Amino acid sequence: MTDDTQTIEKGHVEPIDEEPKLPGHERKLDPLPDWEPRYPGSGRLKGRVALVTGGDSGIGRATAVLFAREGAKVAIAYLSETDDAHMTMDAIEQEGSEAECFSGDLGDPEHCRKVVQGVIDKWGRLDVLVNNAGEQHPDKDITDITAEQLQRTFQTNIFSMFYLVQAARPHLQKGAAIINTTSVTMYQGSPGLLDYSATKGAITAFTRSLSENLVKEGIRVNAVAPGPIWTPLNPCGGSPPEKVEHFGEDTPMGRPGQPNEVAPSFLFLACEDSSYMSGQVLHPNGGTVVNG
Repeated sequence: MTDDTQTIEKGHVEPIDEEPKLPGHERKLDPLPDWEPRYPGSGRLKGRVALVTGGDSGIGRATAVLFAREGAKVAIAYLSETDDAHMTMDAIEQEGSEAECFSGDLGDPEHCRKVVQGVIDKWGRLDVLVNNAGEQHPDKDITDITAEQLQRTFQTNIFSMFYLVQAARPHLQKGAAIINTTSVTMYQGSPGLLDYSATKGAITAFTRSLSENLVKEGIRVNAVAPGPIWTPLNPCGGSPPEKVEHFGEDTPMGRPGQPNEVAPSFLFLACEDSSYMSGQVLHPNGGTVVNG
């Protein structure tokens, strides 16, 4: 344990070196995740503009490309994996749509403002905000979690959602949708991901409270709580190697999920199919029964 037990006296913490491979390149995974949409589009997001954070890989990529197939113009925000981001942009454009990308730290409120303004400058509107970017740092003992790591995890996982919604709010009109990524760890807990799980609890509370705040304005706010999904997050340092070897085997389905098995939940909550839903959480988690 370090002696770093005081609150970090900074408004913003730079990326930490706990897991130097994070956020990780998707192209290095073996096997590669399945992110391509699995069915033809039906125009459910035609004419809409979406911003997907963490859109360079994993669930974010699968969601961004599915949105494009359904007719949306899609911007993605990511930290640093430019090769993955360009692959996502190419896939969006191959769906016949338009793409934009923004690199940088979403834990910085000024960067969040620049991202949202970039979307408005390009397309003049924002209809769907997907707050999906996140990071995790495994620790077996709570005393191993430094103040810097704690603040960094909260900064990326939940502070960024506040910053992005604050920046997006003046541009969101009646019919807009906000979708946040929480996690099965919010409901089950996770002994090795104490700070990460705590942020996911905060995200669920934020989702429900923001829904109450915006629903009368015609803006719906919902969330998706994935279980173990095969993305760069865990094999690139987000989980110990011995856990990655058996990743997802403890679900009732006995396997990890794929990003394109989660993206349809985001599509459902983004389009008018879910017009009578707000403040809710969907659970693509391999059959794990949770309350909420």
